[in-house]
Amino acid sequence: MQLQDAYDENNIFAKILRGDMPCIKVYEDDATLAFMDIMPQAPGHVLVIPKEAATNFLTLSSAAAEATIKTAHKLAPAVQRAVNAPGFMLAQLNGSAAGQTVPHYHLHIIPRQDGLEMALHARDMADMDALSELAEKIRAEL
Repeated sequence: MQLQDAYDENNIFAKILRGDMPCIKVYEDDATLAFMDIMPQAPGHVLVIPKEAATNFLTLSSAAAEATIKTAHKLAPAVQRAVNAPGFMLAQLNGSAAGQTVPHYHLHIIPRQDGLEMALHARDMADMDALSELAEKIRAEL
């Protein structure tokens, strides 16, 4: 059992950080980037990633962990207000056995509504125009 895999510079989040792949950006600072999940589990689903190359929680520096949680702390209420959600969930998966689909550490901010089931993780692509509109609403709440 290997808990700390080597970082793959060609994973989709590394490509997004380099600007090789697009994303619908919600927030960025020196240490983190937050963007819309293109396969959301609920409307307003945002991903927060550190700019540091880390596959999972075990390979993440404490400084990057702190920066990532601070960004999530800043964004979560904005996400909640933007989609009028009474709650939200923070999720963080480590390794494929836990459901991690991209080998770059990331936090999910998933708004929650009473009576609304979450979609399955990493299954269905969202409409990019709708995601862009949601991102604009979230940015306006920051």
